[in-house]
Amino acid sequence: MWERQHEQAADNIYFMCSDLGGFFLKIAQLLAKPDMAPAGWVKKLVTLCDQAPATPFDAIQLVLEKELGKSIGEIFETFDEKPLGSASIAQVHRARVKGNKMNVVVKVQHPGIERLMMTDIRNLQLFALYMQRTDIKFDLHSITKEMEKQIGYEFDFKREASAMERIRCFLYENNKKSPVLVPRVLRDMVTKRVLVMEYINGIPILSIGDEMAKRGINPHGKIAEAAKHNILSSLSRAYGQMILKSGFFHADPHPGNILICKGQEVALLDYGQVKELPDKLRLGYANLVIAMADDNASGVSQSFWEMGLHTVAKCVNEQQELLRLAQTLFDTKMPAGQTVLQPFSDDSSIKKIAVETFPEELFSVLRTVVLLRGLSVGMGVNYSCAQQWRSMAEEALLASGRVTRDGKGRSRRQASLRRLRPGS
Repeated sequence: MWERQHEQAADNIYFMCSDLGGFFLKIAQLLAKPDMAPAGWVKKLVTLCDQAPATPFDAIQLVLEKELGKSIGEIFETFDEKPLGSASIAQVHRARVKGNKMNVVVKVQHPGIERLMMTDIRNLQLFALYMQRTDIKFDLHSITKEMEKQIGYEFDFKREASAMERIRCFLYENNKKSPVLVPRVLRDMVTKRVLVMEYINGIPILSIGDEMAKRGINPHGKIAEAAKHNILSSLSRAYGQMILKSGFFHADPHPGNILICKGQEVALLDYGQVKELPDKLRLGYANLVIAMADDNASGVSQSFWEMGLHTVAKCVNEQQELLRLAQTLFDTKMPAGQTVLQPFSDDSSIKKIAVETFPEELFSVLRTVVLLRGLSVGMGVNYSCAQQWRSMAEEALLASGRVTRDGKGRSRRQASLRRLRPGS
């Protein structure tokens, strides 16, 4: 009975988000997470990550030719009118540039989408102010302000191209083999609303189970489980390096932006949402990662203060609830025995601890971890990014001088960290 009810609800939400478009497509992306919603919802809404309603080709052609200053026939040897995929901001088409045998992807912005999207977000800000003054004691308004800024960046494809090149350079230079594939940009074919890049062949990450079944591989067998762990390990390693070592990271790992390629290689697409953390916040988050990995409640409390995340407890066991709150917000591991999170239930740490100040810059980290958690649950793998990132966090602190090595090669926090706490 409930399964049928969930399917009907998912259909209603799907058609509402499709019809309204704009920011509502991003809401559908957030709802399409196996750790937050029933399976019926996820199955239906996940299609809006990369198969949202497309703009008719004649309108796309007008944008493309206006931006590049030439007709499609003058630039491309072949151009598929049917898009490979369509999302909230843009749609992508497969093509081949004249005089170049390489297949490319042409990303074209939906006409009129910027105005619609920004109007939706400003309406959301008013709703967020109402909610945090009534039922939810969480600094939602700061989060929506950061969303407004980050989504605003997505409409500048020149900025996206630069971000893609910067992240590609960092990952390829700091690893013998990059943990993820990043498309190459065709620099002379980038404008504010058009971006041409290398085509990477692969399957969407949440389709991997179906693909294995087609090939006669048991999706729940040892071979499949090993492949899923390897894929998540590669993806998580890339994010750990970007967030903790570089501070400049891809902030939109929803299923539509991740492909699985030949040899279990992972491709990371769409660099419209990227974020650069100030060093103080990056190192504060490194401390938080270590505290979460070690189940260190006092370390979490110290890290929250250091990052400017201010809370007020409504419970007796404040330290343990702070640890639960941190792991809910910033770790991918699901609590034992749970497959769906209920962050606003009466027993949740968010209800017991009011978050009065949430640094806007942290929203992108929160969103990234939440999306990574959804991917891992969707693949049937429960892992902790905090535990995987612990060594990277220590390396980041060591490089900054915030951690020293003792004679046995173990990391030791400097006493100066303790002096950051008020009253110490």
